[in-house]
Amino acid sequence: MTVVTPKFGMGASVLRREDQAFLKGLGRYTDDIQPAGLLHGYVLRSPVAKASFTIGSTEAAKAAPGVHLVLTGADLAHLGKLKSGVMQRQPDGTKAPTRDIPVLCRDRVNYVGDAVAFVVADSRALAQDAAELIEVDYEGEDAASGTATALDEGTPLVWPELGSNRAFSYHIGDKAKTAAAFAGAAHVTRIEFINNRLVCNYMEPRSAIGEWSTQENRFVLTTGSQGVHSMQYILADVFKIKKNQLRVITPDVGGGFGPKSFVYREHPLVLEAAKRLGRPVKWAGDRTEHFLTDAQGRDNVVTAEMAMDKDGRFLGMRVDLLANIGAYISQYGPFIPYIGVTMSTGVYDIQALDVSVTGLYTNTCPVDAYRGAGRPEAAFLLEKLVDACAHDLSLPVEEIRRRNFIRPEQFPYRTQTDRLYDTGEFAGHMDRAIEQAEWQAFPERLAQSKAAGKIRGIGMATYIEACAFPGSEPAFVELNGDGTVTLKIGTQTNGQGHATAYAQFLSEKLHLDIDKIQVRQGDTDELKAGGGTGGSRSIPLGGVSASRAGEDLANKIKRIAADELEASAGDIELSNGVARIVGTDRTIDFSSIAKAAKNPDDLKGFGEFVQDECTYPNGTHICEVEIDPDTGTTEIVRYTIVDDFGVTVNPILLAGQVHGGVVQGIGQALTENTVYDEDGQLLTASFMDYAMPRADDFPFFHFETRNVPSTTNALGIKGAGEAGTIGATPAALNAVTDALYRAYGIRHIDMPATPARIWAAIQEATAK
Repeated sequence: MTVVTPKFGMGASVLRREDQAFLKGLGRYTDDIQPAGLLHGYVLRSPVAKASFTIGSTEAAKAAPGVHLVLTGADLAHLGKLKSGVMQRQPDGTKAPTRDIPVLCRDRVNYVGDAVAFVVADSRALAQDAAELIEVDYEGEDAASGTATALDEGTPLVWPELGSNRAFSYHIGDKAKTAAAFAGAAHVTRIEFINNRLVCNYMEPRSAIGEWSTQENRFVLTTGSQGVHSMQYILADVFKIKKNQLRVITPDVGGGFGPKSFVYREHPLVLEAAKRLGRPVKWAGDRTEHFLTDAQGRDNVVTAEMAMDKDGRFLGMRVDLLANIGAYISQYGPFIPYIGVTMSTGVYDIQALDVSVTGLYTNTCPVDAYRGAGRPEAAFLLEKLVDACAHDLSLPVEEIRRRNFIRPEQFPYRTQTDRLYDTGEFAGHMDRAIEQAEWQAFPERLAQSKAAGKIRGIGMATYIEACAFPGSEPAFVELNGDGTVTLKIGTQTNGQGHATAYAQFLSEKLHLDIDKIQVRQGDTDELKAGGGTGGSRSIPLGGVSASRAGEDLANKIKRIAADELEASAGDIELSNGVARIVGTDRTIDFSSIAKAAKNPDDLKGFGEFVQDECTYPNGTHICEVEIDPDTGTTEIVRYTIVDDFGVTVNPILLAGQVHGGVVQGIGQALTENTVYDEDGQLLTASFMDYAMPRADDFPFFHFETRNVPSTTNALGIKGAGEAGTIGATPAALNAVTDALYRAYGIRHIDMPATPARIWAAIQEATAK
């Protein structure tokens, strides 16, 4: 009798296992956890962007009903600051000094939301009431809030002792070589634009529970994160303790997108309070606190130029980028613009590059990694510039791309920023996207829109990104006594579907139903190290390791089964949780194999894939829009995606990742904008003022892959978690610009291209 194993391995469209719990409200998030004796914390925050301050008295707050503890900066002198270790070297070889984040401010605040005091009470409401009784005297000062004006003469200095709002300067490329390319150019195209600041807005606001274990003499932190081990490392440094004196646990997480990677002030605050009080302390942020204090994204002001020959071939590129990093240096903040500009030349064969980056302090919330972390900024810059080049030379936008693509025979291709692309067929996915989008029939649809009093545009972006950065993510698997298998790995799911994808890798090797495979993440007690989730690394690195661990365990299971069945291990096959002598009905199930093992290590598998270079997913997005000129309202009427992700692990999970990324990218292009006034007050601090994209803003997406396997990754996988965001923003804005240019000759509009901005641009163009 032959038992057929259902196909759950790589390439199978397996529905997400975790969704049943989430859809039924059975998820277990940090704020769902209620340890016995739980107290609640509230952070008193600065209402002004820049000021010196003194705390007159905390006695009234301490005496308020239900209050157990009030902490100020003076109480935390023994704690270190939240530091960044990723400052890159400047052109002179030095690293700029940092301005680290204090757990609580002592005498100065630097943005609205800066932390001044922490109150712990029986409930959050009581803690908040008590916080209002703390006497704080602010001596307000003029603030610097704008990216474009941060270096202007007369702009207030965030850190006066530095003598400038310049935080750091980076340079990539060859100035002399680029200058020569520009000197010999037949044409130069130049653009200026703003890459608008974004607030992440994951569904689950941050929260944290601190506990002190007297018996174990250590802290326990429970919090939503993108990786527990980096949090353990950083917080151990803050408390000046050994890593094993802090356990970090992450339960279910409702979205991360980068900003949940970081250690925030509330993490050490709940731990310190818990130790002092001998009771668990929880802090749960609300949506306004998220807007004010969680690390934000993007916020660049850019000037870019392209030198071309008479046929529109790119000779050299020059970029000057101002990157707002906020009031302090956030955890990865200085690295984000740097990693972005390493992707400056994108999918094009550009042989000369000169990029200057200036990081800027402003009296605003710190800026750090947000989905794509620098690569969306680079792709938007380049694809907007390429469209401008095409318009200047009266070339079709697809033709100028085709003339400048890196050709397949040029791979492996090393860019001017020392990126090594292993594979790619850029014209192939662009041509396929053009076909699927019915690009050639666009004039017919344009005529229909004109007849209806609308304007219409079509835009494209051909992108490449770097992900799965060099390194590894070891995987550990174990056969349990009941015949199930447990995988432990140091990445962290935030809703991507890790419990499904990792189980597929193991299912393929063990020929076991994925419902019998448990994936465990998010506990420093279970794994001593892990790289966390970010940069689309979980599947390209962790997936390969999981596959190898599954293969290791499968071989051990076969050896034990062979001994029990008195056969050769080479004659054993695995199927549906049993081991069988091939061609016979003699079997032993996994549970019996577990009981038969003579050594616990015989039931454990290990796998680790070490990758030496990034992988480089790429693709083409085509967006088509229709705009009502009377209102400025934009409707996305068609959206086409053809991506090269190397290998597809699970088509359903992949489509979900791409769709979500596209929505976030279009959100930046059309709706989302973080606005500070000249006093540093955040004007867009709620969903009343910050326009999130909605489901009814989008058509159904056409998504397909045209994969060319990676030669860098052991399984050919390139990664996909951030790609949708990277391709979508330039495609959407290029479509809007195309519509405005065709109808009114408008060449530029800044993001977000809201109805008000579009309407105003049309009115100005019409008046002229």
